Amino acid sequence: MESGSVEAASSALRNHNALNPNALNPNALNPNALNPNALAPNRLEGSSLAPTAFSAITDPGELGAMSRQLLQYIVSCALSTSQSLRFSWRDELDEPHDEVYWGHLGLAPSWADEPLSASRRQWVSACVASRANRAGVSVMISSRGTHQALRYPDRSEMASFPREEGAFWGDLFTSAPRFYACYNESNAERSRDHSRDCATGLPDPEGGVRECPNIHIVGSCDLVCGPLHAASGYRPSCTNDRGESSSAVITTFLP
Repeated sequence: MESGSVEAASSALRNHNALNPNALNPNALNPNALNPNALAPNRLEGSSLAPTAFSAITDPGELGAMSRQLLQYIVSCALSTSQSLRFSWRDELDEPHDEVYWGHLGLAPSWADEPLSASRRQWVSACVASRANRAGVSVMISSRGTHQALRYPDRSEMASFPREEGAFWGDLFTSAPRFYACYNESNAERSRDHSRDCATGLPDPEGGVRECPNIHIVGSCDLVCGPLHAASGYRPSCTNDRGESSSAVITTFLP
């Protein structure tokens, strides 16, 4: 499950989809704010950030706030609980702010020492997308996947979070980031009731579905993904509407 702060949880599998009172704003996935593509070629460390990335996260305005929020989620997804990223910035009144973003899931802990590899980019991307919430509401979720950090949820977690919401995958670290999601048809309304609609979308008056910004809904997970793993409950791979398959998929579950 995903924890609402950057503090270490009792299990590396237990985390919250909000690092602050709001969940990740899907608009932050747009590279008009922080462009994650500028982060990948360098170590994820304050003094090693590319000038464009550092400029984005130290901007005192709205784009800076959105950039810092996105970076917080990136760090939480990528690094382990013993790792952190630190930097300082000044607001419009020239007041200093010292930031410390702690890792949590550990999907790419080596990024602290070396550039982010292509396969780890996909895992961090899937994690960030899975934590987006259009309503800005903190919601407890269980994240599962084939990655070593996600593939062995404990029994109590599986019992407390038995309902599949959907799955997320994509690539945050390109010039034009693209994310994909699918949903469990049986649990779509329950997901919306929990203020989680980036996998399901929101029905619009004309009979269509309104997607979260920057996350494209491909359809039912049963149609675009492999079957759920019997023991751990993750989708081993999913295919987007371009016919491109990915195994770096994070499957999310709700109470």
